[in-house]
Amino acid sequence: MKRILIIDDEVNVALLLSKFLTRNGFDVVTASNGASGLESLKNSEFNLVLCDYRLEDTDGREMLRHIKTNYPKTGVIIITGYSDIKMAVELIKMGAYDYITKPLYPDEILNTINKAIETQYALLQADEEELPVAAPEKTTSAKNNGKKHLMGGEFVVGTSRASKELARQIDLVAPTGYSVIILGESGTGKEAVAKSIHVASPRSSKPFIAMDCGSLTKELAASEFFGHEKGSFTGALYTKIGHFEMANGGTLFLDEVGNLSYDIQAALLRTVQERKVKRIGSTKEIDLDVRIIVATNENLQDGINKGRFREDLYHRFNEFAIYMPPLRDRGQDIIALAEHFLHIANEELGRSVTAFSEEVVECFMNYRWPGNIRELKNIVRRATLLTEGGEVPLKALPLELSNYKMPVLESVGTSSVSATVAAAPVEVKEIKHDLKNAALEAEYETILRVLREVNFNKTRAAEILKIDRKTLYNKMKAINMGK
Repeated sequence: MKRILIIDDEVNVALLLSKFLTRNGFDVVTASNGASGLESLKNSEFNLVLCDYRLEDTDGREMLRHIKTNYPKTGVIIITGYSDIKMAVELIKMGAYDYITKPLYPDEILNTINKAIETQYALLQADEEELPVAAPEKTTSAKNNGKKHLMGGEFVVGTSRASKELARQIDLVAPTGYSVIILGESGTGKEAVAKSIHVASPRSSKPFIAMDCGSLTKELAASEFFGHEKGSFTGALYTKIGHFEMANGGTLFLDEVGNLSYDIQAALLRTVQERKVKRIGSTKEIDLDVRIIVATNENLQDGINKGRFREDLYHRFNEFAIYMPPLRDRGQDIIALAEHFLHIANEELGRSVTAFSEEVVECFMNYRWPGNIRELKNIVRRATLLTEGGEVPLKALPLELSNYKMPVLESVGTSSVSATVAAAPVEVKEIKHDLKNAALEAEYETILRVLREVNFNKTRAAEILKIDRKTLYNKMKAINMGK
């Protein structure tokens, strides 16, 4: 059993994290300050430390320095607030695996922890054998278990024509070695489809490694892709295996690939063409056998025309393209997907909710789902938590969903009907009288309006809102819109 140490002086946060991680199969120890955390490390071995950046007796920088000096085999994830994100990035350069921001979201925490432990495992294996080692198979790369295309527990092929065509394309491309581009709006399940391709391929017993290119800074991208040797640059306190090396023999999934800098695109092209990778600071080339699947909600051809994306790299990726239909075009699948997510939420929360009320079903079928499948999943999880009986009532849905009304179309031509429906406003929650809630509601309206204006292009939305993408991701999660 993997062991995790949580160091956080907020007792409630530590307690909730401990219970959640224990339910997910980890052996968890908590410490309320830096001194007791270091004492725990002295007395026992841990695979991973989750450390709050602001502690009453020290800070994340000092804790990281001590852990990496004395316990180099232990991974570290920093827990931080928005105001500390710049410092958290600096801590990653010092050797932290990653950071997660408050408020904490279970899916994000679990995903980050699993990836961190995989990385540490691969690093230890490489140290022992002095050979390039692929990370162990992820739990998300499970076998089909007789169920056609169970996609990472997130996406199930339904009965709509769009779903059946998607399943046909997955069946067609999975057995090949083709690189794949998955196109579609944010939240349509692109990573789930990538996992499904991997599971149905001859590489299914090898690692599936996912990278979110949208959250990578230019400074960290090279190290994340290719890895680095200890001492290769200031702050490189240990050897790091890159994602290419971790995915060796399996599949590397690159999400939001259109956000990579031009310099990184050039380095990526060389790696894909030569099928070799070299860690930063090393002269040794490592042979690669990796299938590349990329995803984007942006028009890469437009990026090529504007000089933001390399055409030669695009053609390397575009051996096969899959278009992900938005949820609004998959009406026959909405309830089947909702029931699937209800089952998952019941297991996660220890609930026994059995169905959706007729009002909820009608609401789901009439809503436009701007956040697509991810929005549906988040709403079902929230509703499951709020439901006291066996059936999800309408009051368990967010107000912007339960109050949503299809627009009344009077005296409009056929050509304008779809445009009017697409522009239908989501009614905003009733604004409360205190300034804090009024500010939150205004922020909610602004984010949603800007996302619609740019067709849910998160990079462009973040630029307009003058915030970084990580902040936008977390704000979208906070209003149940997903990543």
